[in-house]
Amino acid sequence: MPFPKLRALLVLSAAMLMTVLDGSIVTVAMPAIQHDLGFTPAGLSWTVNAYLIAFGGLLLLAGRLGDLIGRKKMFLAGNAVFTAASLLAGAATGPGLLIAARFLQGVGSAMASAVVLGILVTLFTEPGERARAIGVFSFTGAAGASIGQVVGGVLTDALSWHWIFFINLPIGLATVAVAIKALPADRGVGLSAGADVLGALLVTAGLMLGIYTVVKIEEYGWLAAHTLGLGAVSLVLLAAFLVRQATARTPLMPLRIFRSRNVSGANLVQMLALSAMFAFQIIVALYMQKVLGYGALATGLAMLPAAVAIGGVSLFVSARLNTRFGTRAVLVAGLVLLLGAMGWLTRVPVQASYVVDLLPVMLLVTGGGLVLPALTTLGMSGAKADDAGLASGLFNTTQQIGMALGVAVLSTLAASRTGVLLASGASEAAALTGGYRLAFTVSAGLLAGALLVSLAVLRRPASAPEPEKAVLTTA
Repeated sequence: MPFPKLRALLVLSAAMLMTVLDGSIVTVAMPAIQHDLGFTPAGLSWTVNAYLIAFGGLLLLAGRLGDLIGRKKMFLAGNAVFTAASLLAGAATGPGLLIAARFLQGVGSAMASAVVLGILVTLFTEPGERARAIGVFSFTGAAGASIGQVVGGVLTDALSWHWIFFINLPIGLATVAVAIKALPADRGVGLSAGADVLGALLVTAGLMLGIYTVVKIEEYGWLAAHTLGLGAVSLVLLAAFLVRQATARTPLMPLRIFRSRNVSGANLVQMLALSAMFAFQIIVALYMQKVLGYGALATGLAMLPAAVAIGGVSLFVSARLNTRFGTRAVLVAGLVLLLGAMGWLTRVPVQASYVVDLLPVMLLVTGGGLVLPALTTLGMSGAKADDAGLASGLFNTTQQIGMALGVAVLSTLAASRTGVLLASGASEAAALTGGYRLAFTVSAGLLAGALLVSLAVLRRPASAPEPEKAVLTTA
């Protein structure tokens, strides 16, 4: 890989790492933040929710604006906003300022993340080279998610919770400085090609309200008036947005992008798969701590084999397999491995052996290192050059929606099942295990749905090399 392209890839990956770290690093420091700033238990959740709502709600708009004004400009502006917001968050002296700073961090993350894949796929046009770049990019995301909680714990214990935000300052400043020269300049197609203000307001309001509704389901319940009312308003806004896009002269999101089976299918598969993977990322950790009695450090070490496996496969294996067998085949294989992991978890006992009951799961989730790069390739393969930022924003939006749905659906189901078992006289450990088993079972069903969509909808990208030619090329 030529050095200019490698440098650009490293800049994009650094921005991705900063965003992913920020999504997980806060969770460990929340007790310290609550103690120092006087958050109420309900208010504390907004240190996460404010970020999620801004991030998920603005991705689609930011992606389209990147196509219009230039993806490099949007990337640089997003990193600058995120870095400034990190300074505000680290210096926060009260709940209101921290929540506002977290919202602003979400805005900056959306601006930068929405165009990253668009820059990547236009910079790396040769299929093999693009596969390797996506593998590195996916590895960065997996690594960030894995080490975020560890870094957060170390910084909080050794210094203070303020440093989980201050650590973003050198990373953000260095990323902006290098990106100015490292990323290729692009002028965009101009605001006149898609300055749909009404559409922007509809989709942003609809997505923000929808994500807010999802993250509050656990508090209010599925059938509460609060949930149903806000959910209905969100759907109406998004439906109005689609009508607007079908009729507007310069739509914010041209609906032609959904004509690509790979774009539509990959986004749906991603939403299902990431909703399911919440069960592994969060509920397995809860099971180890609340049922098996693991401490925070022991839990991190227990999950380390999964992090190493996913990261290693993303970085060193996925690109070669995608080139050799095709992205669709690799995606299917990865989903089968993940389905096996969730199936194994549906039988977890109250008293478990790590080697027998959990280590096989840590190895089977290696499938995640195959799924994410393949989905990224497929999700971006059907987008034209002028729509690369839009496709990138759409892909990141479905990612956030998938994770938010996973949080709401699986945690609510697990808590409800646990409550029923406690009421019937089960011990706390048995009731918790029963709730977690239900979450793992639903996760397996979501992965099965993702597998069926992959087989029925997705196709080999037109630009992908045939397997036989790939062997000759890489030999």
